[in-house]
Amino acid sequence: MAELLKISNLRAGVETESGEVQEILKGVDLTIGEGEVHAIMGPNGSGKSTLSNVIMGHPKYKVISGDIFFRGESLLEKPTDERARAGIFLCFQYPTSIPGVTIGNFLRTILKSVRGKDLPVKEFRKELKEATALLEVPDTWIGRYVNDGFSGGEKKRNEILQMTLLKPKLSVLDETDSGLDIDALRIISEGITKNKSADRSILLITHYQRMLNYVTPDFVHVFAQGKILKTGGSELALELEEKGYDWILNGAN
Repeated sequence: MAELLKISNLRAGVETESGEVQEILKGVDLTIGEGEVHAIMGPNGSGKSTLSNVIMGHPKYKVISGDIFFRGESLLEKPTDERARAGIFLCFQYPTSIPGVTIGNFLRTILKSVRGKDLPVKEFRKELKEATALLEVPDTWIGRYVNDGFSGGEKKRNEILQMTLLKPKLSVLDETDSGLDIDALRIISEGITKNKSADRSILLITHYQRMLNYVTPDFVHVFAQGKILKTGGSELALELEEKGYDWILNGAN
């Protein structure tokens, strides 16, 4: 299986007002192959969301050392928009509202940006209809402003709608299950699963095992103290649900 993402001894953090970098990631090593689903679980404040933002190139975060390779090329010098066009998608933990911009116009614009050309209206409508049907999104959504007045579940469904249309090579999903009721969790999880293919991979960051009942991971990683402390199969998530993290944290200490 071809290697899609390789993170090597990555140390990174947030730049303070004094110009120093407050280190959060403390030597992360992770390799994701094409078509694989990786789940990252860990306690609050361990650096999981920082990792997703560093992969995507958020300017607030600075890399101290190490590297991130995507399809064999280093990402460190690439701005966020280049990483997106290369095939990386980040599903935000807290999606932003964009009043005045309709979902339909937004989706067509991001497709044009990623594909490098405008999509004919008929073709766009066909792809959009297929994606909305997959996620049980009503047609009335398309005329609404992006995330404006949306519930938490609606915002997350809108994120997965974007992912479905863009068809990224790597989808990084940062706590997509947070704040979802049972039905919304099922719909979004099914949408994520249907986006998986032999050449498309998913990095799923979550606090809870419940989402992994729908999205079965190939690997589960325990992330704490700024790095991956343990890796296992899908059964590891069940063990974490039963025991918590202390047994791993105590072993690391």
